[in-house]
Amino acid sequence: MLNYPEINPVAIDLGFAKVHWYGLMYLIGFLGSWWLGNSRSKNPDSGWNRDEVADVIFYGALGVILGGRIGYILFYNFSAFVDNPIILLKIWQGGMSFHGGMLGVFLALYLFGRKTGKSFFQVSDFIAPMVPIGLGAGRIGNFINKELPGRAAESDIPWAMDFGDHIARHPSSLYQAITEGLLLFIILWFVSSKSTPRMMVSAVFMIAYGCFRFVTEFFRTPDAHLGFIAFGWLTKGQQLSIPMILFGIYLLYLIKKNKQSQV
Repeated sequence: MLNYPEINPVAIDLGFAKVHWYGLMYLIGFLGSWWLGNSRSKNPDSGWNRDEVADVIFYGALGVILGGRIGYILFYNFSAFVDNPIILLKIWQGGMSFHGGMLGVFLALYLFGRKTGKSFFQVSDFIAPMVPIGLGAGRIGNFINKELPGRAAESDIPWAMDFGDHIARHPSSLYQAITEGLLLFIILWFVSSKSTPRMMVSAVFMIAYGCFRFVTEFFRTPDAHLGFIAFGWLTKGQQLSIPMILFGIYLLYLIKKNKQSQV
């Protein structure tokens, strides 16, 4: 069993201000997405330019932060919000939801599309391969903060980790960094590099992320105030991932339907 390396969550202490690793992970995610978006915009057939990439990253960042916070309150901590609505503004106390951030990004992409004359899926197909950069970085930030503790594991598993409670646990945040970050990026990069019909990249993102999240939730300890929400094993994260998978499958159906109608 490995011991958690006890990483200081503060990356830089300036005395008058502290820069946390978690905040740096967000910055890495946005800068990485900006760099990748600019690289892809250089393709003559991309239909994008540098200014549009910068704008869509800005829209997306607002969607992630606002949607992620609102989603966390609504999906994971609604009872506390009812008792004290002001907690919605207490971002410094933590609490962000990927699924809420995703909905926020959907709204942001829709508004960006209206502004630039691009369709929703034209925007989402372009931005989807950038998302895993932020997801992977964010999960590493979770690991540094000792957040999202894993469920108890067999002590003879070489990578089982003691997070300070003398229990061998799965490092679930690292599992998610690998699947939601690295593997999802590889899959989306491969799909987006091919000549695929509109909506395909978005569909693959929804299905792949939903499946990865559903599986890794089996190794992650459920939120203490929620526990298992159904069947004695289904977590909130799994519940929210099911609609993603179904929506992705529906997009594949629409793609196939559109192909048949064009024959």
